Amino acid sequence: MSAKTEDPRPVTPERPPLESEPAAPPDFDRRRRTMFFIIAGAAVLAAGFGIVTRVRARDSLRKDTEANAAPKVTVFDPQKGAPQQELVLPGNTQAFTDAPIYARTSGYLKKWYVDIGARVKKGQLLAEIDSPEIDQQLQQARADLATAVANEHLAQTTAERYSELVKSDSVSKQDADNAVDTYAARRAATASAQANVHRLEQLVSFERIEAPFDGIITARNTDIGQLVEAGTSGGAGKELFHIATTGTLRVFVSVPQTAASSTTVGLPVDVTMTEHLSTPFEGKVVRTASAIDPATRTLLVEIDLDNHNGEILPGAAVEVHFKLTAAVPTLLVPVSALMFRSEGLRLATLTADKHAHLIPVTLGRDYGTTVEVTSGLSPGMTVIDSPPDSLVDGQQVQVIPRVAPPEDAKKKDNKKK
Repeated sequence: MSAKTEDPRPVTPERPPLESEPAAPPDFDRRRRTMFFIIAGAAVLAAGFGIVTRVRARDSLRKDTEANAAPKVTVFDPQKGAPQQELVLPGNTQAFTDAPIYARTSGYLKKWYVDIGARVKKGQLLAEIDSPEIDQQLQQARADLATAVANEHLAQTTAERYSELVKSDSVSKQDADNAVDTYAARRAATASAQANVHRLEQLVSFERIEAPFDGIITARNTDIGQLVEAGTSGGAGKELFHIATTGTLRVFVSVPQTAASSTTVGLPVDVTMTEHLSTPFEGKVVRTASAIDPATRTLLVEIDLDNHNGEILPGAAVEVHFKLTAAVPTLLVPVSALMFRSEGLRLATLTADKHAHLIPVTLGRDYGTTVEVTSGLSPGMTVIDSPPDSLVDGQQVQVIPRVAPPEDAKKKDNKKK
């Protein structure tokens, strides 16, 4: 008979349900689970909303930071250059004919008859030179000529006589030939003496200094009793007078290479002076050098200017106004828009997405506050004015309105009134 093993754990008797305690409904657990999921979903939605809000705030902060970091710039539209523009260049006036007067014979100045500012005619006597040595040489030359003529006549007579005698064998053939050759030599000596007389007569005539053409005496560099030596501009002689014609003046201008093709013969120009700003003088281009000076890259242009009234003095500085037709369309931009970089001259333009784009340009004429752009910039481009030095190609910029200058604001107010 096996022994029965007893469970050491105490036995709790089941408590019968009380009649007063209600039983749990069968869907209680389901409602509790539903409430749990609702609370958990609300928590997830709240957390997600917070995360999205923070992300949006961070993106907004980044955009605001980038917007504030972008440089603020003003822009403008370049203006078209005029199809015909005026080019003002300095010019030098010269007399149409200008010549220094030198002595062609040596001696002492006997007398002068004109001074600076005198108007003279061609052939008019300007001064006289006393040259007794030349006078004596002329007298000697004339005496030598008379001797040569006499010897020629004697040789001629002898030659004719011998030519007749040789026919009758009265003289030898040799004597007759000698007589004929002597006559030829005497005739050559006469011609030489005659030429010497003409030379000295010319030198004596140079004792009278006469005007070579109609003009004005602009300089007198001699006086009575002064020793005058014969010479030229390249010799040892001294210039006695200077004469110039001023009825028509030559104006020489150096035109830049960029405008050389438009400066043609026959082009009318206006010439102004500081003394006559209100009354420009009309002239025209009569000739050009047809070559660019490699040292200055300019074209030498000559302009003839009517000066019959004598209002412009030779040597005066003038300003020549050329009205040139532009060879290619140009655009005008203020000098403040230029960027001088190591790689060359640049302009900053604005792209459609508000970014800077640097373009190389070539400049034409400089008008002071504005410059002419001949290539690189196209119509319709928007240019950034006064770009910062740190601006680089492709950098985003912030465009702000341009502030009107005080003068423009006053004009607008006046128009409103």
